[in-house]
Amino acid sequence: MKISARNVLKGKVIAIKTGPVSTEVTIEVAPGLQIVSSITTGSATTLGLAEGKEAYAVIKASSVMVATD
Repeated sequence: MKISARNVLKGKVIAIKTGPVSTEVTIEVAPGLQIVSSITTGSATTLGLAEGKEAYAVIKASSVMVATD
């Protein structure tokens, strides 16, 4: 796999919540550290995602917002 994104974190799929249009995928990238992504259900099917399967969380953003109370 070659990709331009600099933040690629390998992990294991620990949860999948499938909806009619979007699917929420939770990937554990380190013990106790999880990343949740919302992708199309079609993409989840095409990727063959399943709990326990290895996957990559690819993060590419042009900005990061910070907020406080």
